[in-house]
Amino acid sequence: MSATEVLAPRQDPYELRPEDVRTPPETLRERLRYLGPGIVLTASVVGSGELLVTTSLGAQAGFALLWLVIVGAAVKVWVQVELARWTILSGQTALAGYGKVGPRIGRMGWINWLWIGLDTAKNFQRGGVIGGTAAACSIAWPIAGGELSRTSLVLWTVVITAVSVLLMSNSRYSVVERVTTISVALFTTSTIALALSLPFTPFAYSAADLGTGLSFSIPAGALGLALAMFGSTGVGADDMTNYTYWCLEKGYARWTGPDDGTEERALRAEGWLKVMQLDVLVSWVICTLTTLAFYIVGASVLEPQKAVPEGNEVITTVSRIYTDTLGPWAKVIFLVGAIAVLFSTHVAAVAAVPRLWTNTLGLMGVIDWTNLAVRTRWLRIFTVLLPAVWAAMYLYVQSPLLLLKIGAIGNAIFLLAVLIAVWHLRTTEVDRRFRATRGITPVLVVSTAAITGLAVYALLEVFGISVQ
Repeated sequence: MSATEVLAPRQDPYELRPEDVRTPPETLRERLRYLGPGIVLTASVVGSGELLVTTSLGAQAGFALLWLVIVGAAVKVWVQVELARWTILSGQTALAGYGKVGPRIGRMGWINWLWIGLDTAKNFQRGGVIGGTAAACSIAWPIAGGELSRTSLVLWTVVITAVSVLLMSNSRYSVVERVTTISVALFTTSTIALALSLPFTPFAYSAADLGTGLSFSIPAGALGLALAMFGSTGVGADDMTNYTYWCLEKGYARWTGPDDGTEERALRAEGWLKVMQLDVLVSWVICTLTTLAFYIVGASVLEPQKAVPEGNEVITTVSRIYTDTLGPWAKVIFLVGAIAVLFSTHVAAVAAVPRLWTNTLGLMGVIDWTNLAVRTRWLRIFTVLLPAVWAAMYLYVQSPLLLLKIGAIGNAIFLLAVLIAVWHLRTTEVDRRFRATRGITPVLVVSTAAITGLAVYALLEVFGISVQ
């Protein structure tokens, strides 16, 4: 079986069996063949965060918050690695791990209940992704009325929702990986190229501009949007959670095998953990470069024009980046790319979120998560139900950027809970042999301090307490 081949329909990707173990690759070339979960993860953050929130931040704050792009991406990735490490060693999902952190409320831990509450806020963000995709499609190919007419937006929302449900109806990991890989490669490449071409246009940026962006200051009036960017760009709490499911379905834990206490199993675990770390590194590089590109483009082109995206005009405003830099024809290229990346983000959510809700029902004792037939049935139910809910949220609010900000604040708060779970699992369930990597603990401490500070700020903002 090849590295990208999926399991047979009757085989449970969450079951660890001795006969499924596989010797891990030893060379870089061989390890690259087993990457994939990180690309799916990249698709889930590049669309909504980088394209909409980050560009809007650049338009509002100029180059002053460029440093936050780098810091935000670097801080959160270490938490992702530690959570995935525990998943591969234990063969359990992130939500199962959260349930191990006390105190317990009923059959689940408090973090599980927090996830249920905050995922409602995240649903607003998912609605924003559908809205952004619908707006881009309506601008490119208006079905009825003007570019952003109510009728055209509603029809495109229905089409996008229906197509994504049909595409993900069998919940095959291989489909998600292929769709997201193509979309991320195309749009990321074009965006980075555009950012690099700006110095040769009337919207050129200088070394002094970049230096200002690394001054670690936050201009007045940009704190709320900066928080939204930290929650939306890079790897968020929900992305870290989803990543554990993709690692399991890709096969990292299955190929490691059940923990039988042998040295052979420990060596296999070390090998597959190295593959996971490479997977995270590649996705982190892509996310960081893309975020920097979107921010720089927003700061260079939109900020001097005082063009700050609002409501359904967010896609139109961002498309001006391409129109102003390369000419009117570039607007079409941007819209096609925007549709590709936003739709891939939506597809990743349609694939991931039903898994989390199905897993939650299992943790509650409502269904038997270990029963493949039962799990598959509920996955299909949620795959139809949840996208319809997201679409309804967008049609009601009619503002993709607002929806994204609401979800991002919830994501920032939940990130603190994930951090607590990671420390608990790392110290109580991960063997010292697998957490003795040099430098990991100090970096994780720094990440903890930064995430805690931002989570506290998010809570203060929720209660109307302003921090200058």
